[in-house]
Amino acid sequence: MDQLTRFSVVQVMKAAWLVVFTALLCSQAMAQGIYTCVDEKGRKLTSDRPIAECMDRAQKELNPSGTVRRVVAPPPTAKDRAAQEEKEKQDAQARLQQAEEKRRDQALMKRYPDRAAHDKERAVALAQVNDASAASVKRMQDLAEQRKGVLTELDFYKSSPGKVPPALKRRLDETDSNIAGQKRLAAEQEVEKKRINQKFDDEQAKLKPQWGVAGTAEASAAQKKP
Repeated sequence: MDQLTRFSVVQVMKAAWLVVFTALLCSQAMAQGIYTCVDEKGRKLTSDRPIAECMDRAQKELNPSGTVRRVVAPPPTAKDRAAQEEKEKQDAQARLQQAEEKRRDQALMKRYPDRAAHDKERAVALAQVNDASAASVKRMQDLAEQRKGVLTELDFYKSSPGKVPPALKRRLDETDSNIAGQKRLAAEQEVEKKRINQKFDDEQAKLKPQWGVAGTAEASAAQKKP
């Protein structure tokens, strides 16, 4: 091979190496993508790597075609971290609350496996309040009779009210005070009955779906028996 031929071969090899090297650079650039952002001064910046001037804001990584490959979020600030920690804390509390509610619902279902058991418990609770209400009514009737007796005695002093004995006045005041107390007690008992009914209504709303599932399971088991 003469000198001219060897020179030509070397030149061809150099050219081929340059093509390969250029291709490698282009391939690397395509793999890395192009970063772009707008900094705090409103300048649009572009680079083949994350841009330092935009570390406090989102940056877009573009494909060679110009489409967005991904958005690189800025690192969280102290405020962001605090907010995230608070959210995680609230989420954890919500999970604990859900677990506690589930535990209570399971205990409720165990206590009242069917509607009959639940209705019986409601009746017992209401009966206790009704008994107390009946006692209050009877007590108010007795106090009303006592008041009539006191008023009858007071009629004797109608023409001379200044001569009413202090003891008789005290009896009337005490009777009126007792009647007022019994009225308050009766009102509280009515509130208690409403509270009991509301409590059992709320429980029943939770238990109905579970009673339905339990009833379906029992019916299915009964059908499978020989």
